[in-house]
Amino acid sequence: MSSATSTQDLIKKTGNSIYKLVIIAARRAIELNAGAPKLIEESPGKAISVALEEIRQDKVGLKIA
Repeated sequence: MSSATSTQDLIKKTGNSIYKLVIIAARRAIELNAGAPKLIEESPGKAISVALEEIRQDKVGLKIA
């Protein structure tokens, strides 16, 4: 799968908004850096990569209160 295809798939998971994707990934990466447990088995390395993979696997999303 190409990087562009992966990015488009991630954007679709956030309601076709790159801005929502960035917010979700950044917030999740901050949580991971603060010690939150990973929600996926295979961890690709850096917190932002883990966060994006968790979004791709529908493990995290945006909750509007």
